[in-house]
Amino acid sequence: EGMALPQRILFPPVEICMDWQQRQRPGAGLFNLGNTCYINVILQCLTYTPPLANYLLSRDHSQLCHRQGFCMMCIMEAHVRKVLRSSASAIWPRAVVRDLKFIGEEFEPDMAGDAYEFLRCALEAMQRACLSGCSNVDISSQTTTIIHQIFGGFLKSRVTCLRCQAVSDSYKAFLHVLLDIKAPSSLTAALEDFVTPRKLDGKYCFKCSKCEKKVTASKRVTVHCVPKVFMACLERAADHMGKKISKIVEYPEYLDLRPYMSDTAGEPLLCSLYAIVVHSGDTCLEGHFFCYTKASNGLWYKMDDESVDNCGIHAVLRQQAYLLFYAR
Repeated sequence: EGMALPQRILFPPVEICMDWQQRQRPGAGLFNLGNTCYINVILQCLTYTPPLANYLLSRDHSQLCHRQGFCMMCIMEAHVRKVLRSSASAIWPRAVVRDLKFIGEEFEPDMAGDAYEFLRCALEAMQRACLSGCSNVDISSQTTTIIHQIFGGFLKSRVTCLRCQAVSDSYKAFLHVLLDIKAPSSLTAALEDFVTPRKLDGKYCFKCSKCEKKVTASKRVTVHCVPKVFMACLERAADHMGKKISKIVEYPEYLDLRPYMSDTAGEPLLCSLYAIVVHSGDTCLEGHFFCYTKASNGLWYKMDDESVDNCGIHAVLRQQAYLLFYAR
């Protein structure tokens, strides 16, 4: 409704398997190549994303890839196979670090970086790889790659004119959401805040097509289509100076996304937590990243660079989380 239908389906959603196709102990840890903890945590969280790992382990991409030079999907395929199939306790993620500038221009191998920025750029690089070799792909069809079929959803933005009540809807694809935690102290409160209507007035006035002039309006953003894997970043930067919001924000093991949707009626849309990224440090500009992931054997592990240690769900739910990964 109100959204353009894709002219082509680049990856059939029926081929996505949300459960691990093979169960095993956790794979290898990742050595830190200087300042690469922010890269390691994202690589580990993506490695333990079941639908993505299943696809990469199938080698379907590399068998059909004709891309010369850098291809993020081929790199991820080789990396995931190495981590999950290696008998070593830790491996060097050299291929990723070697091609860092192709993933994001802002990254330098010997400089610290931000895990959320790396996640964003890694997904975009994987999306570009999926579109490589496809010519004249319309915008709607671009959201049918394996990356968008797993991580992608749609947000609906509804602007209501407060003068004549005319409604204007628009839709936008998303791969992750950034949540404000200055006031909220839980993930559900942050999501509630995310879908709370905002007033558009002053310099943000809305041009109403019915009133034919700029008016005060109300804007509400809701989740219109829920992704198979929902990723949220809890915005811990308090300002541009690197000041950090260090409070604990509660998050559940099981999350119902139904209350934050355009259509709140209907069955609950339950997702379960399978990975989190934690930032330790007094400011956002320094410190260390580590993560917790749920392996294919159903057990949780703390992954801190080369070390991989078994832990319980209670330890996972007590962290100062930065990134949260939930699967439908």
